[in-house]
Amino acid sequence: MGGNYEANKRYIPFIPVATIEAAVSGDSIAMSIVLSKYQNYISRLAMKPVYEEEKGMVMYVDEYMRRQLETKLIEKILEFDTTR
Repeated sequence: MGGNYEANKRYIPFIPVATIEAAVSGDSIAMSIVLSKYQNYISRLAMKPVYEEEKGMVMYVDEYMRRQLETKLIEKILEFDTTR
C-alpha cells in the first residue's frame, strides 16, 4: 500500500487470524472485536432518511436494520470455514 499509516486516520489494521479463528469457534470477545471492526460500515448501510419539520431531511441509523445486519454478520462468521 505504501504511505505512512500513522498519518492516515482512516487506516484500520486487519483483524489477526487468531482472532478470526476464535470468533468462528464462538469466543464472544473475539466476536465483539470483529463486530467493532465493521461497526461504522454497518451503521452506514443502515442509514435512513427521515423528514423533520424543523430540520428538513435528516439521516438516522435505523437500529432495527443495523441489528439485522449485525446478526447476519454473526451468523456468517459462525459458518465461516477457516480450513480453506
